[in-house]
Amino acid sequence: MNTVEIDPTLDASTQSPSAPAVPGHKPPATAHELSVRATREAHKLEKRLCRQVGQAIIDFNMIEEGDRVMVCVSGGKDSFGLLDILIKLQQRAPIHFDIVAVNLDQKQPGFPAHILPEYLAKLGIEFHIETQDTYSIVKKVVPEGKTMCSLCSRLRRGILYRVADELKITKIALGHHRDDMLHTFFLNMFFAGKLKGMPPKMVSDDGGHIVIRPLANVAEKDLIAWAEHRQFPIIPCSLCGSQENLQRQEIKRMMHQWERQYPGRTETMFTALQNVVPSHLMDASRYNFKDIQTTGLADEAGDKAFDQEEFHLPSMGKIQWVQT
Repeated sequence: MNTVEIDPTLDASTQSPSAPAVPGHKPPATAHELSVRATREAHKLEKRLCRQVGQAIIDFNMIEEGDRVMVCVSGGKDSFGLLDILIKLQQRAPIHFDIVAVNLDQKQPGFPAHILPEYLAKLGIEFHIETQDTYSIVKKVVPEGKTMCSLCSRLRRGILYRVADELKITKIALGHHRDDMLHTFFLNMFFAGKLKGMPPKMVSDDGGHIVIRPLANVAEKDLIAWAEHRQFPIIPCSLCGSQENLQRQEIKRMMHQWERQYPGRTETMFTALQNVVPSHLMDASRYNFKDIQTTGLADEAGDKAFDQEEFHLPSMGKIQWVQT
């Protein structure tokens, strides 16, 4: 009978005889290997988020020297992620800008009012908590079973515009991401009959504020992963977050199904929002169809009337930004 000699000078974890190697079988990763792998993936994710947010800021001139940027923090993963990444970029940006985190406490029952002030205080940044009981108004005005988002957003928007004026804010940053922008596009197309999306930068409806969406290039799945890594104190919404039958939820489910069937489709659709060809649509207010004349010159972008249309995936090159 074979015996195994134990060397008392060695660590016990190295003493057990190795199991015979199985061809093609990879042994399970150790706890240390898993930790190293997780750290590496988190670092890659952070670099990607900073690069994508930085590129959106540059492409659309979202933040300029001396800006006071109000980051609307709701307590969800998106606004937490936006604030987190903007703070990182602020530390390495070639310009100076201030960040003011603002939360609107709408007095929802059970809302943990202490969480955000404590979290923001630990960050050491300027912040403001605005308390307004819009919850009672929405519940009183909107019939049971009807969607509350429209009234809730109007009330919230007006309050935040007032707060922005009081705090002398120059830019209002919202946490809408790439998937939100695509969802809005399809909502408008399917339910409003418009080719209209959610712009990365626009003047507010009252004409007095510039609204920016620095997460325009960021996928929701990356924000979910970042929130898990950073362990943000997520606060669920008991208003819109509890309404699963909204049209937006239907669009979201549809897109998830598409992505499962055809991986990469979401990126292709998002690229399409940045490659609009008015001459090949049907909006006469955007393109002068009435006065079209022949030119006698070949044009690769012209209509190939008798050819069967061929479609090619656009180049999906990496988004570049400053060295991080």
